[in-house]
Amino acid sequence: MFETLMQTSAGATPGIVQTAWDFLHKGGIFMIPLGITSVVGAAAIVYKFLSLSPARVIPMELEKQLNKFPELAAGGAEAGLIKGAENGASALARLAANAIRHRGKPQSDITAAVEASARLEVARLYSGIGVLDIVITVAPLLGLLGTASGLVTIFQGLSDAADHLAIARGIAEALNTTIFGLAIAVPCVIAHGYFTRRIELLTVRLESLLADLTDACRGDSING
Repeated sequence: MFETLMQTSAGATPGIVQTAWDFLHKGGIFMIPLGITSVVGAAAIVYKFLSLSPARVIPMELEKQLNKFPELAAGGAEAGLIKGAENGASALARLAANAIRHRGKPQSDITAAVEASARLEVARLYSGIGVLDIVITVAPLLGLLGTASGLVTIFQGLSDAADHLAIARGIAEALNTTIFGLAIAVPCVIAHGYFTRRIELLTVRLESLLADLTDACRGDSING
């Protein structure tokens, strides 16, 4: 039975590959830019998944330590937290290190310094989203362009002696580029919405954590 399943799987895989190749081949020259667009869109999605991972934005361990910063500072045990923030590679670590470097100053000065660096971090969070925007716009347009080009070629060959069945098949093949373009755009639209929402939530969490940290780092709080 296992050998039968292996033979069936081995036979099905080439069939799937051949079907996919036939679909792409029938789409004509416009399948090439569509293929490039699909690769770019997939790369942007993978990049955003990696860049928005907790380790790169808000590490759980650092978040827990920052929540305990007032108690650590009161007991003089904040050195480990400060070192971890300065050596960290996450957005939260960079912002926390900036706030701690201005420790002891008025809260307005600390807030201004953190807000300046926060704008850069937000820009980093949104990096790659613009690529998805372009793919979402370009992929369907390339698909429609390929379909329109195919239909023009088909209609130019129309005559009284034309094979109408062949024309119908040609029209169906011309629509392959539209199908491929939409198939590229739909996952990118879903990913774009997910990443945008995740960035908004991460930004809110960063603002909350940094508001508490800047309050704990202000001069009158330390002196008090």
